[in-house]
Amino acid sequence: MRIRRILAAVIATAALAGLGLTSAASATAQGAPSYVTPSQCKQGGGTADLKDNLCKGGTYNGEKID
Repeated sequence: MRIRRILAAVIATAALAGLGLTSAASATAQGAPSYVTPSQCKQGGGTADLKDNLCKGGTYNGEKID
């Protein structure tokens, strides 16, 4: 009986720790700006607008060109 309680506590702690790590990783990924090269923009089906430094259309639509 005691082993079951300990095991349940360990599993619950591991599950909560996993949720914390997942949300921290996604928050970090969202903060980074995204840049594509003109060739990546064209390969994704878009057009590189060098005047506005944006990829227009395709997979990378609206992303900045570096």
